[in-house]
Amino acid sequence: MAPTNITGVSEFLLMGFSEEPGQQPLIFGLFLSMYLITMFGNLLIILAVISDSHLHTPMYFFLSNLSFVDICFISTTIPKMLWNIYTQRQVINYVACIIQVYFLMLFAGLDDLLLTVMAYDRFVAICHPLHYTVIMNPQLCGILVLVSWVISVLHSLLQTLMVWKLSFCREVEIPHFYCEVNHMVRLACSDTFLNDVVIYIAAVLLAGGPLTGIFYSYSKIASSIHRISSAQGKYRAFSTCVSHLSVVSLFYCTSIGVYLSSTATHSSHSSATGSLVYTVVTPMLNPFIYSLRNRDIKRVLMAFFRMAAIKRPLVLNSGRSHD
Repeated sequence: MAPTNITGVSEFLLMGFSEEPGQQPLIFGLFLSMYLITMFGNLLIILAVISDSHLHTPMYFFLSNLSFVDICFISTTIPKMLWNIYTQRQVINYVACIIQVYFLMLFAGLDDLLLTVMAYDRFVAICHPLHYTVIMNPQLCGILVLVSWVISVLHSLLQTLMVWKLSFCREVEIPHFYCEVNHMVRLACSDTFLNDVVIYIAAVLLAGGPLTGIFYSYSKIASSIHRISSAQGKYRAFSTCVSHLSVVSLFYCTSIGVYLSSTATHSSHSSATGSLVYTVVTPMLNPFIYSLRNRDIKRVLMAFFRMAAIKRPLVLNSGRSHD
């Protein structure tokens, strides 16, 4: 039998950013453009890593996994928001909201853990370069990604089941363009003490733990770079970490900002704006950060574009000859 809804409500209202009808086409176009850019950029990263044998290394293996997760991350929220704007309805049903919470927390957790794994990869590459290929072997890389998936699946499942048990009987307006777990807990009319405890413990373990690991890795990296005698060697070692540091800073600054705003403020506009950066802007910028700062990625992407530019006239000429 299908599970029954005992919450007292069958749907929620996603308030989004603006209720002004005149602003809806602008918001629709903006988010559609950001979504397409994110999909295109991250798919290019994945295609580049798969197609070029020189990129079959641990760093690019983790990067391609991060790009895949970013595609899934943004796809949990933006398509539904675009559909709501197109149909001029702000409604999401109860089950769909719970499912969205599950996948949003799953892919957010994976982003967090994969960035930690990538920091460990940079730590081994710079601090133990002679043993890098031995330590970061394919088996370990696969295990690290698998463990990240297992932890994220279990965490998101726990949070979702905790929300599923809540009762909602009064206000059902969520001041976001997606179902956000903190606001759903706040809307509940049943006891939420256990939910609050789980949310805080999960925040400490799944945000504080990986962040501590990243700080530790980069403290060791900084110490190793400091011991390099030549300025060129220091620059070369540091340049391999710049892209990752940029992505980590963007991810953690926005995610911490969203968490603090959702728990400490009642301003729906500021909370929704922070969520925009966290769920949309960060996945969109990641491919640009890595491609602009990474010589190998730029080389492969330029080869793609040159090949596409060469093939297009050939296809056109072939079509004309058949005519």
